[in-house]
Amino acid sequence: MAAYPLTVPGLSTPLKLVVHESGDTQVSQQISEHGKWEPYETQLVMERLTANSTFLDMGANIGYYTAIAASIIGTEGSIYAFEPDPANFQLLQRNLAINNLRHVNAVEAAVSDKDSEGVLYLNEGNFGDHQIYDNGEGRASRSIRLINPSNYLQDKVSRIDLVKIDTQGAEYQILNGLMPLLRKQAAMPSLIIEFWPYGLRKAGASADALLDLLLELEQPIFTIFHDEYEVIETNETQLRDWIKMVDANPEDMGFVNLLVGR
Repeated sequence: MAAYPLTVPGLSTPLKLVVHESGDTQVSQQISEHGKWEPYETQLVMERLTANSTFLDMGANIGYYTAIAASIIGTEGSIYAFEPDPANFQLLQRNLAINNLRHVNAVEAAVSDKDSEGVLYLNEGNFGDHQIYDNGEGRASRSIRLINPSNYLQDKVSRIDLVKIDTQGAEYQILNGLMPLLRKQAAMPSLIIEFWPYGLRKAGASADALLDLLLELEQPIFTIFHDEYEVIETNETQLRDWIKMVDANPEDMGFVNLLVGR
């Protein structure tokens, strides 16, 4: 199985990743063809990490962001990567090994606001779109482990610098589970989080409920415009209006990525 070199500007250490050789038309295909995934979000992650940072990758997939973060942070910091799908997790572990990033803590589980068993519904064409809810498409499914991040990490990390949450609609449950730990932080970390009203509704929450949690952090919120390579500060009214517009059409699949933090 081939390993593809990353072509991400600014990497201080060469990295290569093993990908799904077939089936995945998104993350794996983009890495194999272009050596990168979400270039602007990648830049934002790299800019917010130093040699002793703590990074939480929730929805780590095959380890793209985890590997990049680990190459910056080194052994003086902490990295926790959570991925529930066994096929993705196997490649995540392999990518950590071939890049000698054994200081990463990889956890085969989905993050939620409870510790329990769960179900993962699989997308056969996009291995980054597995979901913790049944969206009615007749997807194959498998049992997975759900863990509460505050319970899991409370004795493992003393501070958090950056959290990436990209979990196809489970973001509310994840952030709700993480809030007790965040409230203990002397300085609030930055978050890069997918904000997808359709998926949030399907997962039993809502975009308004997730925004309520984000506002509790009392940090500025920026919309990430990845095609334009810019972030624009966005206030509560603007986000509520956008949510209302998207929610007005139950089939609207519109989403944005948000950067939260100073």
